[in-house]
Amino acid sequence: MEPITLFKKKYTRLEKITKATCVVEADNVGYEELAYVAGRPAQVVKIMGNEVTLQVFSGTEGLGTNAEVIFTGRPPVLKVGDDLSGRFLNAYGNPIDYGPEIEGEIREIGGPSVNPVKRKQPSEFIPTGIAGIDLNNTLVTGQKIPFFADPDQPFNEVMSLVALRAKADKIILGGMGLLNDDYLYFRRIFENAGALHRIVCFINTTDDPPVERLLIPDMALTAAEYFAADKGEKVLVLLTDMTLYSDALSIVSNKMDQIPSKDSMPGSLYSDLARIYEKAVQLDNGGSITIIAVTTLSGGDITHAIPDNTGYITEGQLFLRRNTDIGKVIIDPFRSLSRLKNLVIGKKTRSDHAQVMNAAVRLYADAMNARSKQENGFDLTDYDMRTLQYARDYARQILAIDVNIGPDEMLNQTWSLFGKYFSKEEVSIKAEFTDRYWPIKDQ
Repeated sequence: MEPITLFKKKYTRLEKITKATCVVEADNVGYEELAYVAGRPAQVVKIMGNEVTLQVFSGTEGLGTNAEVIFTGRPPVLKVGDDLSGRFLNAYGNPIDYGPEIEGEIREIGGPSVNPVKRKQPSEFIPTGIAGIDLNNTLVTGQKIPFFADPDQPFNEVMSLVALRAKADKIILGGMGLLNDDYLYFRRIFENAGALHRIVCFINTTDDPPVERLLIPDMALTAAEYFAADKGEKVLVLLTDMTLYSDALSIVSNKMDQIPSKDSMPGSLYSDLARIYEKAVQLDNGGSITIIAVTTLSGGDITHAIPDNTGYITEGQLFLRRNTDIGKVIIDPFRSLSRLKNLVIGKKTRSDHAQVMNAAVRLYADAMNARSKQENGFDLTDYDMRTLQYARDYARQILAIDVNIGPDEMLNQTWSLFGKYFSKEEVSIKAEFTDRYWPIKDQ
């Protein structure tokens, strides 16, 4: 549909055209303002005097220098309201689920982060139902944390599991560059689970223009701010894949002839990512926005500019790794870290949580040392053999992403593993906890 032209600024001469951008001479135009170039949605990305550069989301192929440019006078917007619940929308906030148009209050996307004065110290535990997260890398409302994963790992499956299991009032999914199979997978999983009433999805697939991915996080976070700030709800925002988002940033910056920084990324990558992640917040009205994102790694390279910058901004990371002993993907306890977990461990969870977590990881580390000895031809002690058996059960019953148990059950299950393979002295947990939780059959 062509945009309404009444009271809008209109121009009919393009000064320059690249594959993703065009330049027009215009006055009184704002940065990030939405425009239409020959009916194609575009956004202002650079202003030099009266030269305005627009990124054309669907590309500039077929555009002539006489293309009509209409400025709307505002950034892209989203209609927010309860009608968002259960809907699948595109990068412009329009329905793609064949449902009715969204009704609600119009809000500009991409606004500033919450004033620090209105932020509260994160203090609420978010159970995800994934024991490898809840035991060792406990999440807190208002936190921002990424999954680091290789492209061939089932990170979208993990995101769907988090969406279904997490104790949150609203789950908002921002999918960027999804395969159609992944998009249909999310739809099927959410519909079959009867969870659509608390889920909102903004989707960009591989069939859509890559540059449209730049709108997805802002759309998702604008919806999140409505439910958190206006409704006082606990909102979990899931963003996948931020590497494809960053690649879209690179496409635009390269077409604007900007000098690339590390790994062909724009020099603004840090601030571009921080602008998104800093929307995570715990509000004084009880509402919160927690952000879990996926960052895929190229060849497992953690030093690449995208994970490198992400690590500086976020409060930890969750690593997915395939465990060959059990043939499943696990949450790697050594490379994963939640920097805010101590705000809730033992306070919002059971008092033995910290002791169990530390002992479990230490014994798992002993098993990795035993494996190294075995691979190098050294004899193994009885303790070494028991740690290896423990490691397999610990990975299968706790760390695997398909383990769906509650916080108390995961602690009780870990205690059972301690009692099965070790003595109290070997586990080295305070007597006040072993006296209460050590398995009865081993006392």
